[in-house]
Amino acid sequence: MEKIIDEKKQGQSLLLDQKEGNSRKLFIESYGCAMNFSDSEIVASILSKEGFNTTQHLEEADLVLVNTCSIRDKAEQTVRKRLEKYNAVKKINPKMKVGVLGCMAERLKSKFLEEEKIVDLVVGPDAYKDLPNLLTEVDEGRDAINVILSKEETYGDIAPVRLNSNGVTAFVSITRGCDNMCTFCVVPFTRGRERSRDPQSIIEEINDLWSKGYKEVTLLGQNVDSYLWYGGGLKKDFDNASEMQKATAVNFAQLLELCAKAQPKMRIRFSTSNPQDFTLDVIETMAKYHNICKHIHLPVQSGSNRILKEMNRLHTREEYFELIDNIQRILPDCAISQDMIAGFPTETEEDHEDTLSLMEYVKYGFGYMFAYSERPGTLAGRKMEDDIPEAIKKRRLKEIVALQQEHSAYRTKAFLNQTVEVLIEKPSKKSDEHWAGRTSQNSMAVFPKAHYKVGDLVKVKVTDCTSATLIGEAIGYSENN
Repeated sequence: MEKIIDEKKQGQSLLLDQKEGNSRKLFIESYGCAMNFSDSEIVASILSKEGFNTTQHLEEADLVLVNTCSIRDKAEQTVRKRLEKYNAVKKINPKMKVGVLGCMAERLKSKFLEEEKIVDLVVGPDAYKDLPNLLTEVDEGRDAINVILSKEETYGDIAPVRLNSNGVTAFVSITRGCDNMCTFCVVPFTRGRERSRDPQSIIEEINDLWSKGYKEVTLLGQNVDSYLWYGGGLKKDFDNASEMQKATAVNFAQLLELCAKAQPKMRIRFSTSNPQDFTLDVIETMAKYHNICKHIHLPVQSGSNRILKEMNRLHTREEYFELIDNIQRILPDCAISQDMIAGFPTETEEDHEDTLSLMEYVKYGFGYMFAYSERPGTLAGRKMEDDIPEAIKKRRLKEIVALQQEHSAYRTKAFLNQTVEVLIEKPSKKSDEHWAGRTSQNSMAVFPKAHYKVGDLVKVKVTDCTSATLIGEAIGYSENN
């Protein structure tokens, strides 16, 4: 996958605040989407109560867990290389146990235990509460597995431990699973059907984060626009809910407003959206509240109607353009980012040109760009021949990336000589004398530190830029600080 601006986090070991009295050590790495990183915080919280403190030193771990991604083959191969590393260390420390969490655990199930015999523990995304029981099995010398998908589990009753945190930004999961059955995607098979979390528990988590000094949250879901709380249960069962449940149901726009009003000085972001489920009331709610960030990640995957149909994306090119037009009309300062797949089965040069022309219409701020990777178990994997040669996939991807770089530069240049609001998150990677933080539009900005500190919301005058970063000087605190 190629991405402009922020790189998606690769494997990241997570450091938990050490709990006095805990004697066992946990080493945990996460790969893939933000939901995996959020899930690892849930896992660390559960295991903290079982006597584990985390460590950043693999060699001293009693338990090693890798939270995995199955979105494409390269992600799985990266995890397999890490498992080889773990097992090399395990030969030196035979008491160490190794487990696989997340989407690969769900997809490959007992293969890790029975065929490859490279792990002791396999736990799917909905089974983390069963970890104490599974660890007992492992401690007694037996392999352990639980990959049963749940219709109810949201982990809404568990307070995540914030791992490797900057103390400023945090993830808050609001939904799990996906019902959209895109033909290229494994998520419905690895994370199950859509279900939403009680809005009250979401607000309580946000309030708790604010009380601890956090200044921004990102509401997470495979498809946040499908959020629908009517008292519990799967979204697909809403039609059978009682009239009272329907009358008091909370959709995503309403949840977004509840979050914005709960903490008016806390920034609210969300990810990821699906064009077929994105509604005007969400845009109108974003326009109503200053603290809802003006950025929408809106994956389209292809600009060709024919390919969109093959992908089972339930929107057309024209409907996507209409949605973009509405966003730009109601929120003219809103940034939009994308996901794009090059070389989907049967894609022609004309289909590829449709993708490039769609990008020209929108001019995204940044994007995630893939060459198509066949995933076993998906409809595309079962029914469609992966018939686009790798050389053509790579060439088309290169053209998409080049165009995105051009558009990213266009979008950042639009901020020159303007004043933007920036939340300071960390020191700049390139200079200890500069801060780095993001604008409402999710653009990274760097500027001299002066007297400001992490967590401050400041006004920055933009004097220069690259295709990825705004460069400027802070001229004072934001009135929203």
